[in-house]
Amino acid sequence: MNSNEIKPAIVDIEKGQVENEPPSNGKQLSALPAPEAAFTSNAVHQSSARPSNERFRLVLLYVVQFAGLGACIAGVVLVWYFMGWEFGVPAVLIALLAVLIASGKWRWFYIAAVTAPRDVKALSRYVKLLFLVKKYARQNATIADIFAEYVAKQPEKVCFVFEGREWTFREVSDYSNRVANVFHTHGYKHGDVVGLVMENRPEFVGTWLGLSKLGVIIPLINHNLRKNALLHSITVAKCNALVYSEALCEAIGEITESLPSTMALYQFNDAIQQTVLANSKDLATLLQSASKELPTTNVKKASHHDQLLYIYTSGTTGLPKAAVITHSRYLFITAAIHIVAGFSPNDVFYTPLPLYHTAGGMMSIGQALIFGATVAIRKKFSASQYFTDCQKYNCTVGQYIGEMCRYILATPESGNDKDHKVRLIFGNGLRPQIWPQFVERFNIPRVAEFYGATEGNANIVNIDNTVGAIGFVSRIIPSVYPISIIRADPATGEPIRGKDGLCQLCQPNEPGVFIGKILPNNPSRAFLGYVDKGASEKKIVRDIFKKGDSGFLSGDLLVADERGNLYFKDRTGDTFRWKGENVSTSEVEAEVSNASGYRDTVVYGVEIPNLEGRAGMAAILDPEGQVDLVKLADTLKQSLPSYARPMFVRLLTKVDMTGTFKLKKLDLQKEGFDPNVIEDAVFYLSPKGAYERLTKEAYEQIKRGEIRF
Repeated sequence: MNSNEIKPAIVDIEKGQVENEPPSNGKQLSALPAPEAAFTSNAVHQSSARPSNERFRLVLLYVVQFAGLGACIAGVVLVWYFMGWEFGVPAVLIALLAVLIASGKWRWFYIAAVTAPRDVKALSRYVKLLFLVKKYARQNATIADIFAEYVAKQPEKVCFVFEGREWTFREVSDYSNRVANVFHTHGYKHGDVVGLVMENRPEFVGTWLGLSKLGVIIPLINHNLRKNALLHSITVAKCNALVYSEALCEAIGEITESLPSTMALYQFNDAIQQTVLANSKDLATLLQSASKELPTTNVKKASHHDQLLYIYTSGTTGLPKAAVITHSRYLFITAAIHIVAGFSPNDVFYTPLPLYHTAGGMMSIGQALIFGATVAIRKKFSASQYFTDCQKYNCTVGQYIGEMCRYILATPESGNDKDHKVRLIFGNGLRPQIWPQFVERFNIPRVAEFYGATEGNANIVNIDNTVGAIGFVSRIIPSVYPISIIRADPATGEPIRGKDGLCQLCQPNEPGVFIGKILPNNPSRAFLGYVDKGASEKKIVRDIFKKGDSGFLSGDLLVADERGNLYFKDRTGDTFRWKGENVSTSEVEAEVSNASGYRDTVVYGVEIPNLEGRAGMAAILDPEGQVDLVKLADTLKQSLPSYARPMFVRLLTKVDMTGTFKLKKLDLQKEGFDPNVIEDAVFYLSPKGAYERLTKEAYEQIKRGEIRF
C-alpha cells in the first residue's frame, strides 16, 4: 500500500460479508432512455412501417441461412462421394464450424472449453462431498460422534491453541464430557435449550459440544449485544438455562430481572470458588468435580438430523433471528468448505473471527471437530498480530473477512510480512481493489473467497483464484448445483416476474438477487429457516421457474460474468453493513427514538470515503432543539453494540410527512453527511465517544481519513 493512501483505523472485526464491488471490467445493462413526449408525423409513419420491415428482414435471414445450410450439406456429400471419408470427415467439421459461426452459437463452445477445467474440478469435489455426507447420514452420526473418532485416533494431537496454551483432542473431549455430566445431573435432556454467551476461547466450543451430547440445543449468542437485543436473543430461543462467562457478568446483570424466573443461570469463571451473580451457579467449580467419562445412563442420544445450534443472523429487518443448525447442516457446511476449497487435515487453521457465527464457529472450528485438524483461536482480531500469530503457531490456512484484509494491509510494511507458512486464506469480502496488493505483499498463493448465509442453502466458493469472484455457476451444466440470479427490485429485493407469473433469469453482467433452489429431502439444498417460522416464510420465494417450485431468497444482489464467475454487488432492503456486521435500521431507530424522548427517527447507512460498508446515520426530528446529545451518546453506548451506533446524527427541523417513510429515507441517504448541502445541524461520533458538530473543516478531515471511525 502506498504511504500516501488513506489507511483505515484498526478495529475489532466480528464477521460478515462486506459489500464487494464487481471488477471494474464488469458491465451492467444500462437503462433504456425514455421515449420522447411527441413524435413528428414522419416518425409515426416510420414506426408503423417498422414491423413489416422487421418481418421481411427476418424471412430473408431464414432463407439465406437455409440456403447456406443446404449448400454446406450438398458440398459435404459431394466431397465424401468423390474423395472418400478421409476428406469427408474434415469437410463435416468445417461445415459444422461454419454453421456455428453463422448462428452465433460458437461462443457457448468457447466458454465451455475455457471453463471446463474449473467445472470438472468443482464437480469432482462436490461428488466427494456428497459421498462423505451420505456416509455420516447412514451412520446417523452427530458432531460429537465424529469428533470422538478423532479423539480415539489422535488423543494427544493439538486440537486448539489459545493464548499460548495447547488443548489436545483428549483434553477437549474430557472438558466436554464434564459439561455433559454437570447438566445431566441437573436434569437437562434431549430437546432442552441452553443458551451460551461467551467470548472466544476453547471452553466456548467445549461447552456447546458437551451439551450436544445430551441432545440439548445451544443458541450461540453474540457477546457484544446488550439490554433489549441480548434479552431478545435469549428469550426468542426459549432457553431453559443460560451459560455465560465471567466477562459478561455486567451485561447479564442488566437483564436478570427481565429473564423468566424458571431460567437457570450458570456463570463460568476463570478460577473456581469465585463470586457469581445472584441466583447463578458456579459452573467452573461444578466442572472440577464432574466425571470426564461420557454419560450414558438415561441419556437419549441425538440423531443426525436433530437440531444442534441456533446461530443468530440479523437478516434484513428486526432484531437478531435464530437460524436453525442441525448436525447434518453443521457437517455439510464444514465439509463443503474443506473439500471444495482444498483443505487438509494436516493444516493448522487461524481464526480471529467470533465463534458465535457460522464463519468462525463452523467453518474453522469444524475443521478440528470433523476433520481432526488444529485450530488456533484468537479472542479478538488484531491487524498487526495477524501474520505474527500465523508465524507463531505455524498456521497454513488463515481466515478473514474483507475489512480484516484492509486493516492488515494498512499496517506498516515489515521484512517479516512473508515469514509464515500460510498457503491459503479463506473468507468473504476481500475487495477486488485490494486483492492483488494483499496476496502480493503477504505472499498468499491461494484465496478461497466464499459466499453464503447462515440460514441459506446457496453456498459457493472461488476455487480458481479469480480476483474478486465469490464463486461461480457452471455455464455447461448449471443444473448440477441449482443456484440462480433472478431479476428483482434492488430497493426491496422483490422478484420481478414475467407475464407468466414466473421469475426471470438475469443475463451475464446483469445484477439480480441470488437464490438457491429448495429440495427438502436433500441436506445440501434444504432450507431449515429460523426458530421463528414466520420469519422463515419471508425468505422463501415460490413459483420461480415453474409452478410449485421454491427457493431461498438471499436478499443479496450478485452479478455473473460471461464465464459464470459471480461477484457480490449490494444488499437489498434497509439493512446496511458496518464493522463486519449487518445493522438493522428498525432496531437502531427504536433505540435512538427511545433515547431522544420517543421522537420520530430515521436511520440509514452512509458511505465514508475509503472505508468498507456504510456507517450508521440517524436523522431525528427536533424542531425545538431539545435533544440532549450527551445523554444520547451515553444511552446508545449502553444499549447498542459498537457497530450499530450511529456515527452521524442529523437534527431535522422539519420532515415531509406526505411522502412515504421509505422515500424520505432515500432522500436523506442521498444527502449523506455533507454539511455543504445539508441545512440541518449534523454531528459526528468523535473518537472520544461524544457527538461533536460536523463543521466543513471536520468534514474534509473525515474525507482525508484524518478523523477515523
